[in-house]
Amino acid sequence: MSDLTGRCLCGKVTFRVAAPPRDVHHCHCGMCRRATGAAVATLVWVRRDDLQWTDAPARYRSSEIATRGFCSICGTSLFLDYDGSSEIALLLGAFDAPATLQPSHHYGIESRLPWMDLEAELPARPTDPHPQP
Repeated sequence: MSDLTGRCLCGKVTFRVAAPPRDVHHCHCGMCRRATGAAVATLVWVRRDDLQWTDAPARYRSSEIATRGFCSICGTSLFLDYDGSSEIALLLGAFDAPATLQPSHHYGIESRLPWMDLEAELPARPTDPHPQP
């Protein structure tokens, strides 16, 4: 596998991931929905050590356990970062070749919108209110 790359809308912030992701999933939780402005957020979990940024994204403390990253110029949502975790969740839409990344399950299904019919055959789990890094 070659490196995975991505960028924000304006191109100020780019990233490169040097190893395959551990997991890709659709998150339906209200926080991800609000952070991305989308009905669902598809998250790509990678090891922090495998990720390189060209420019540091801006950060916003979105909860007591996590921050979210975005471009300070164009506002593109880029990641979810749990405090103390060795991994970071990049948003699939920021990848240059998102079609190569296949989601394996749904998360936060208690918040799933009733009309959302996205890969309904995938396994589904409710949100864990106390995720472990």
